[in-house]
Amino acid sequence: MALTHTTRALWPAAAMAGVLALAGCSQGDKSDGGSAAPAAPSGDASPSRAAAKGELAIPEGADEETRQQYVLENALAVCMRKKGFTYTPHVTDWGAAANSPVDGQDYELAKKYREKYGFGLFAPAVYPDDPDVPGSKAHEAQVMANPDRPYLDALSPAQRKAYDTAMGRAGVRDGKKTMFPGCMKDAMAKAYGPEKSQAQLDRERAANEEQVRDAKQALNGDPKLISLAQQFASCLRDEGIAVTTTQPTAIGDMVKFATATLTPQDGVRNMDKDEARAKLTQEIGIARKDLECGRKFRAAYFPKLAKHPYSSETG
Repeated sequence: MALTHTTRALWPAAAMAGVLALAGCSQGDKSDGGSAAPAAPSGDASPSRAAAKGELAIPEGADEETRQQYVLENALAVCMRKKGFTYTPHVTDWGAAANSPVDGQDYELAKKYREKYGFGLFAPAVYPDDPDVPGSKAHEAQVMANPDRPYLDALSPAQRKAYDTAMGRAGVRDGKKTMFPGCMKDAMAKAYGPEKSQAQLDRERAANEEQVRDAKQALNGDPKLISLAQQFASCLRDEGIAVTTTQPTAIGDMVKFATATLTPQDGVRNMDKDEARAKLTQEIGIARKDLECGRKFRAAYFPKLAKHPYSSETG
């Protein structure tokens, strides 16, 4: 089901990975004396992104995780500018797939989504140019777009090495994950606080595991949810769909996960389009049945999930 908060290790993994990927950092540790890079030409960034020397305005009413992403990006831009380089702040929506309406929390939105994309499993092969389909070529290009790409491509090898050194990088020291000195480490500290020790991480992990257990017990022990989950399961069986669990915390995603096992191990993007379209048609039928069968259950489940939020590897 929907994740409600993010468990962090050292610093949020998604944020760290995003900065590494979008900044195009290499593994270089030392500068070879290369000169500072030239300023990026104007117009490199799209209108929705900040200008090369500007900072992003934090959206009004942004949640804490979103605010941290904006603080991180702005801090990177300021730090790199002080070192003589360009970094255009830009916040990437890494959670687009998780936040899509496919989960059924909003019935009308989910119905509209599933009638075209099903669960979104085979849709990337059928709609490769649709940026609204997580996993499609267009969506990945949009998510991974780097407004500084022309600037980075124009750097000499010496300048690029100096840029990467100024940015800093993630690595391993004495067998432990860490951040080496640079703008990335400084920006992460401003956005998320000091890097955490292993003892702190262990305590947070134990606390999160306890919270997950308590939340699941509350949801799976709720009499109304148990009854509605049984009705959900009965409806699915009547539709010829196998039921492997009736736990309230698992049944909402059960059919989606089962359908996902039908996708190729190497992904769907390289599938024959006609084959993918046939699979998508089948998937849409299953997704619609799942949505209708679980309508009453989900209407009751999500408000109670909000009262007993949890996150884990499986959601």
